Amino acid sequence: MIFQRLIWAALATAVVVGSLQTGVQRWQAAPLILAAEVYEEQKAEAPKPAEAPAAHTHAAGTAAHDHEHPQGAAKEWEPANGAERTGWTWVANMLHAFSMALLLFAVMGVWLYQRGTAVASLRLAGVVAAAGWLSFHFWPSLGLHAEVPGMEAAPLQARQLWWVLAVASAAGACAVAGFSRASWRWLVAAVLLALPFVVGAPKLQGDALAGFGPEAHAALEQLGTQFIWATTWVSLSFWVSLGLAGGWAFQRWVRPALLAVLQRADAPAVAAVQAPQ
Repeated sequence: MIFQRLIWAALATAVVVGSLQTGVQRWQAAPLILAAEVYEEQKAEAPKPAEAPAAHTHAAGTAAHDHEHPQGAAKEWEPANGAERTGWTWVANMLHAFSMALLLFAVMGVWLYQRGTAVASLRLAGVVAAAGWLSFHFWPSLGLHAEVPGMEAAPLQARQLWWVLAVASAAGACAVAGFSRASWRWLVAAVLLALPFVVGAPKLQGDALAGFGPEAHAALEQLGTQFIWATTWVSLSFWVSLGLAGGWAFQRWVRPALLAVLQRADAPAVAAVQAPQ
């Protein structure tokens, strides 16, 4: 019963948050991306040296033959600008919101079970959403800011590994500060927050806009600054709406089922779930 309620509550939250997120992206981030893509097509590519066709010899007994690989590769599919691109963006935002809503509900449930403190669902959802924004956007963005199309960056694998480290460190710091009652929790949280910056985020050696002309270079620099702010507002709106919609859905569908489970288990945190909202 509680599993079904979790799924339906997460789906309802995902519809609201995903739709709002798509609208905010179309208003804040999409125009900057489309403008940068126009300049991206003007980027001067360094000429590549001519390469001889690759030949392979396959021996079968005393016979052998050569063949050449095709020079052109099939172009990867991508949604067309307009309704198709917006529609797939909405689907992606829905899936993202659904997964984050499940994470939100899981953290809220653990908090109510372990802490045994009467906290209103909306307030608790707001605190967890704030921790999510800190962990998944703000803290990683201090080392790796958002980039518009056409900008070069450090190697992808290095950026991915550092991003995971930054997210895990920030989430761990929030968990220690929120769930532990030990006096040393703030010291541990501070160490965890500092860890990714002690390691150091990967940096690009050289100009991120190399290959562009002076006009395009200046325009992309301005678009890049605007894009950093736009992605910050997009992320902030996502977590605020997730806290509001998720807190309401948790109170409406999940909390009563959680109360029933805790009552059957005779858990000490029943009082927290029964507390007036």
